[in-house]
Amino acid sequence: MTSHQSTQTMKPATAAKKLGVYLEATPAEFQEGVVSRTELNALQSDPPAWLVELRRNGPHPRPVVAAKLGVSIAGLARGGVTEALTTEQIEALKQENPEWLQKERATQAEVRKEAVRIKEMQAEKAEKAARRDDDR
Repeated sequence: MTSHQSTQTMKPATAAKKLGVYLEATPAEFQEGVVSRTELNALQSDPPAWLVELRRNGPHPRPVVAAKLGVSIAGLARGGVTEALTTEQIEALKQENPEWLQKERATQAEVRKEAVRIKEMQAEKAEKAARRDDDR
């Protein structure tokens, strides 16, 4: 028996998500084809000009917009931002610093703080359990 490995492919939407770009802003040939794992790796390691430009100036997908603004995706929606934004639009929002953005950033900071607290608490519990096991 010969081992036959099939080429792993993905939809353009999945590839765009992995590349951190807004699918609708990618070239037509990217949107209409399928992307193999090898092609994705090549795009990541040696991005073509269109990909470099998209990553730099956008429009960016919501997860990227949220990260650049320091808020959650849900926070973006609560703030009324439902479409892709360019880097310029994101910078303008940061300068404007509307009340919703301030609130969402504060919320996100609290969420991060709580995540750190929980992680430290779990590490402490694990350490205590390990010490108890060592004492046996």
